[in-house]
Amino acid sequence: MLKEIYADLHIHIGRTETGRAVKITGSKNLTLQTILKTATARKGLDLIGIIDCHSPEVIEEIEQLIQEKLAYELTCGGVRYESTTLILGAEIEIYDEHCQGPIHVLTFMPTIAAMKVFSNWMRAHVKNIHLSSQRIYCEGRTLQHKVHELNGLFIPAHVFTPFKSLFGRGVKKSLTEVFDPDLIDAIELGLSSDTYMVEGIKELARYSFVTNSDAHSVGKLAREYQKLSLMDANFEELKKALHQTDGRMITANYGLNPLLGKYHETVCANCGEQVAENETTHCPYCGKQQLIKGVAKRIRELSSTPKPEIIRPPYIHQVPLDFIPGIGPKTIEKLLNAFGTEMNILHKVTVTELQEIIPEKLAARIDLARTGKLGITVGGGGVYGKVDFGE
Repeated sequence: MLKEIYADLHIHIGRTETGRAVKITGSKNLTLQTILKTATARKGLDLIGIIDCHSPEVIEEIEQLIQEKLAYELTCGGVRYESTTLILGAEIEIYDEHCQGPIHVLTFMPTIAAMKVFSNWMRAHVKNIHLSSQRIYCEGRTLQHKVHELNGLFIPAHVFTPFKSLFGRGVKKSLTEVFDPDLIDAIELGLSSDTYMVEGIKELARYSFVTNSDAHSVGKLAREYQKLSLMDANFEELKKALHQTDGRMITANYGLNPLLGKYHETVCANCGEQVAENETTHCPYCGKQQLIKGVAKRIRELSSTPKPEIIRPPYIHQVPLDFIPGIGPKTIEKLLNAFGTEMNILHKVTVTELQEIIPEKLAARIDLARTGKLGITVGGGGVYGKVDFGE
């Protein structure tokens, strides 16, 4: 029987247990065990992708958990820790001779053994195997072939953000400038876009879209995620869902309204003003040539009117609990004590049940937040938008 599985596939490790930096911009408290404990006990995530598992110390920590019988490796791929399955991943930066700018991609391996092979192969192509999001000195297609040789998954990351992404800066018009389209398993949208914005891009019509947190701190886990229909939370079932085989699929994407994304609209980096779409070079307010092209504008440049070649699930605009005005740490703890996990609060608990624990006004805000019925102040230029309850 198929199950509802909640998954966030883009989570960073800030430091190892010894204090060694992995994602330099990540929180020092963002360790492997902290992520696993938070995902299973607090967030209620069934499946997580930690995308720094190529780092040798991280591999050692995973193996140590298994030796201590705190986790075990699944025959169908992944490592089970309590009620959460870890999929071993790596985020990598590509900037070969075919790229217009750097591109981040996510790669996932089915087993610890495969990740060890991949890490050892990467070591010869990166400057520091211990760090996250390292630039790899080989062509994008070479990386794709290595990933699929190891039965892994290859997903371009946050593909529309202005910096270090496929369409933000990496290519002029087509992903085929850098990648083999047949060796892409899914497309990660990123915080400033959603399914409805990008459904007009013809060459993406064949791919499933994933929505992930790109968490650099514990609190950001599951700020974006997806619900999948799987037999179990493991690598092989995830692969089937991405390719919509044997009835497995993504049944819903949950993410911030793109208007909240910090790169949604074009903004001048010098003065911070939002700029009209027809402005292409100079800021009309300060005159500087420092425009950061918004995701919305870039998507319109790439769009036509094709029909998707696969089933597109709904994209539900949802605001995480800690984004909601008035919902602070103490309130969240009350809710967790009553209902167990954030996934329960966001998907299963009724408004009436919420009102038994917190004030009616806050319960109403949570209900608006989880159904996307909110006013929004638009974000851009690296500044997030804001939630407006109109009160």
